[in-house]
Amino acid sequence: MPSPAKIMQPDAIPFRSMALFLALTFGIAWGILAAFIFLPETMVGLFGEITGRHPLFYLAVWAPAISAFIVIFRWSGQEGMRRHLGRALLWRCSWQWYVFLLLGVPLVFFAGSLLRGNLSEMAFPFASASSFLVALFLIAIKGPVEEFGWRGLALPLLQRRMAPIWAALIIGVIWGVWHTPAFLLSGTEQSAWSFLPFFTGTIALSVIVTPLFNASGGSIFLPALFHFMLINPAWPDAQPYDTYLFALIAVVIVSLNHRTMFTRKYSITEVVPP
Repeated sequence: MPSPAKIMQPDAIPFRSMALFLALTFGIAWGILAAFIFLPETMVGLFGEITGRHPLFYLAVWAPAISAFIVIFRWSGQEGMRRHLGRALLWRCSWQWYVFLLLGVPLVFFAGSLLRGNLSEMAFPFASASSFLVALFLIAIKGPVEEFGWRGLALPLLQRRMAPIWAALIIGVIWGVWHTPAFLLSGTEQSAWSFLPFFTGTIALSVIVTPLFNASGGSIFLPALFHFMLINPAWPDAQPYDTYLFALIAVVIVSLNHRTMFTRKYSITEVVPP
């Protein structure tokens, strides 16, 4: 018979691990980007110019996932990691969410572009289908991987202490602040964006994805799919009108899900599922 110490608890990840997760997430990402900001000649000489496709930029983007994996392995070991990664295979959810993800999100960008007045100027930004597929692959293994940290670990931990609406708002603020250094580097995509609309957008998107996470039983796949649809290069440039529309959608989604957003009763609070 195994000793009691060897028996896995349903979820061994304590709430206090949130501090380690945030310290690692900011430390990895901000450390890499700060080096390029404050030591540009040294970093460029060693690693080359920083761009959105630079391996170190990918490492910075993966910081939330890396940090979550470190935390989970620290408290739950290899078995906990296996069960956590299994959440990437959860896909069941109501058909309305899939309609929103696959049709609603693109429509937001096209509507935002129409409001901006540049929809008629839209052109396919790739020379061939193969280059487009490569871009989609690189995007799929970039931003969506963040969700192992933000929704896979941070959201369940916060929902142990507060209703989903407040957890969503807090993560949205943290998520937006975490991106700050990327706006200071000329080689990144964020350097061409305005920070305030982006920051407002992270809060709105965090609110939108929270009921999706809870309704899907803690799926990481669906928030990652949402993230992927948001950064798909095929959509037109709709800034900042896409942000305004997502903020409006966030209000609507909170209204439609008010029964679950303002109580912890229906929240997913386990980082490592049983």
